[in-house]
Amino acid sequence: MKSIISWVGGKGKLMWLINLLAPTRYERSIDVFGGSGTVTLNLDCPGNTLKVYNDFNANLVNLMRCARDKPLALIREIGFLTLNARDDFEVFKRFIAKEEFTEEDLKQELKLTEIMLSPPSAAEAKELLLANAEEKDIKRAAIYYKLLRYSFNANGDTYGGKRCDVRRFFVDIWRFNRAFSEVTIENKDFEALIKQYDRPNAFIYCDPPYYDAEGFYAVVFPKADHIRLRDTLKKAQGYVMVSYNNSAEIIELYQDFYIFHTTRPNSMSHKESDIYEELIITNYDPRPYLQMKNHQLNLFSFISLLNEGEYKLIHEPSSPLKA
Repeated sequence: MKSIISWVGGKGKLMWLINLLAPTRYERSIDVFGGSGTVTLNLDCPGNTLKVYNDFNANLVNLMRCARDKPLALIREIGFLTLNARDDFEVFKRFIAKEEFTEEDLKQELKLTEIMLSPPSAAEAKELLLANAEEKDIKRAAIYYKLLRYSFNANGDTYGGKRCDVRRFFVDIWRFNRAFSEVTIENKDFEALIKQYDRPNAFIYCDPPYYDAEGFYAVVFPKADHIRLRDTLKKAQGYVMVSYNNSAEIIELYQDFYIFHTTRPNSMSHKESDIYEELIITNYDPRPYLQMKNHQLNLFSFISLLNEGEYKLIHEPSSPLKA
């Protein structure tokens, strides 16, 4: 299923391998660096799985929540907003940069109304504040949506100079609304999120900003965070899968994990023949699950799966962190 947005590092072309190497049984899936939501939308989860989507980008999370909870209001706001030139694009960027209104801001204002006003007035003020906050959330979500749609490589920062009729994407928002209706959406640091949802029966998928490529992402992710992520995942109780660019530093960092290598078309390049090397890293040995899945596939499905691409195990630890 397509996401409602394009996104730097989207995993649409890698889902075949993510699903192939994923464990067969778990009760909760945690998409730690959720981005476009492509993995949450397309992960082949067991029935009744608790699904958690998280991203540290507050504007992105606000868009996802509005698309899940208020799709009609979001579609209406997107339809009203016009973006026809570079000047409009820069105005929208300035709005996104300045019009932050977080849940903490709202809580503080609501608390002040209780202190400063009498009970009837306080109740009325709360209602107005909540309504105003909701309108700001929807407007901010619509503006951010258009910034991504009209930007170069969906980075939300550089005007792409292309015409785009966003009305043709409205049906994607409705589909997303249904698909994400039972998904828990979080806006937390990865370490705090993993510690909150980690269980022995959890599947934790991480797609962090790629190593030495942080300039492509809206969120800063220095080397210290790559190390902190590795240290957090080494302690995880659940099944862990991480996707990375092919990097000697990352291979060295994850020596206690299984590391698979694959390639995909490079969406950031204008040449069709360009490929991008990816790593899939797990704290468990996925080969037994792979054998089980091969037995379950019919001949047609198996041939289709093989045609998706090739992969190989390039590093095996002395013993798995997760049995």
